[in-house]
Amino acid sequence: MGVKLRSMTDICLLNLALADLLLVFSLPFLAHYARNQWIFGGTTMCTIILSVYHIGFYSGIFFVVLMSADRYLDVVHSVSAWKDSTKANGIIASVVIWIIAIAASFPELMYLTTNEHNDKTYCQSFPTDDHNSHHYVAIFRMNVLGVILLLCVIGFCYLMILHRFLTVPSSRKQSMRLVIVVMVAFFCCWTPYNIAAFVKALELNKLIKTSYDNSLLITEALAYSHSCLNPILYVFVGEKCRGTISDS
Repeated sequence: MGVKLRSMTDICLLNLALADLLLVFSLPFLAHYARNQWIFGGTTMCTIILSVYHIGFYSGIFFVVLMSADRYLDVVHSVSAWKDSTKANGIIASVVIWIIAIAASFPELMYLTTNEHNDKTYCQSFPTDDHNSHHYVAIFRMNVLGVILLLCVIGFCYLMILHRFLTVPSSRKQSMRLVIVVMVAFFCCWTPYNIAAFVKALELNKLIKTSYDNSLLITEALAYSHSCLNPILYVFVGEKCRGTISDS
C-alpha cells in the first residue's frame, strides 16, 4: 500500500524520517568506536558509516528548515508555495535538499579512510597531517549550519506562528504549547552539544588545556535523541496548526 503525500509537510516528514533513520543507523557503530577502536572492517565500511552519519545529520537539519518555512507560509500568510503542484515541487525540493546535505558533508567525505596507530585501527574523516585544523573547520561549520541557521529559521517562523495564534480569536492554548515545545526541544537537545563542540574546537586550537571529551559524548547523545522526537513533534504540531487556523 502506497503512502499518499498531500502536502509539502507530508513530503518533508517522509524525508525527515529517512534522514533520521540514516543518522540512527550509524549511531551503534559510532558509539562502539567512541569507546574502543574501529572493528567494523576496512576503508569501505568506514566510508559507508561515516557518510551515512554526515548526510543524515545535515539532511535532517535542512528538512526541518524547509518544513518550518512551509508551515510559516501556510499558517501566517495562508498561502503555500507548493499548492499548484505539490508532488512535483516536493520531489524537486527534496532532491535539492539531499544534494545540499551531501555538499555540506564535504570535505570530510573526501578523506574517509582507516589507519593503524599504536596497534589500534581508526576510522577518520580528516587528513592525518592536518587533523586538528580540519576538525576545527568541521565543528565551526556544524555550529553555523546546525544551530545558528536552524535556530534563526525556526525561531522566526514559529514566533510568527505564535503571533498568528494570538491574533486568531479561536486559537487554542494547546496549539501554542505545541509550537513552544518544538522550539524548546530543539534548543535543549542541540545547544549543549554545540557548546561542548565549540569548547572542543578551542581545545584543538590550544586556546584552553582542559579536556572535555566526556561532556562532548554525553551532549552528543542528547542531541541525537532529537532525531527520535522529530517525527512525533512535527506530526502533532502540523495537525494542530492546520486545525487552529481552519477553525478561525
